[in-house]
Amino acid sequence: MKKLKLFTDIEESYRELVYKVSWPTKSQLASSTILVMIASIVIALVILCMDQVIDTIMHFIYSI
Repeated sequence: MKKLKLFTDIEESYRELVYKVSWPTKSQLASSTILVMIASIVIALVILCMDQVIDTIMHFIYSI
């Protein structure tokens, strides 16, 4: 009996995850996590600054 394509795909995905994927070490994972957190904070601060500048400009325009 022929296997369903779904089961074949699941088996192939499992084999790829177990034998072909190179997983990062704990130290690599930790450093990547810290980098992503710092980048997220920097981007959030840039967006906050842009929002404050636009808010100030809009208040100035509407007060005229």
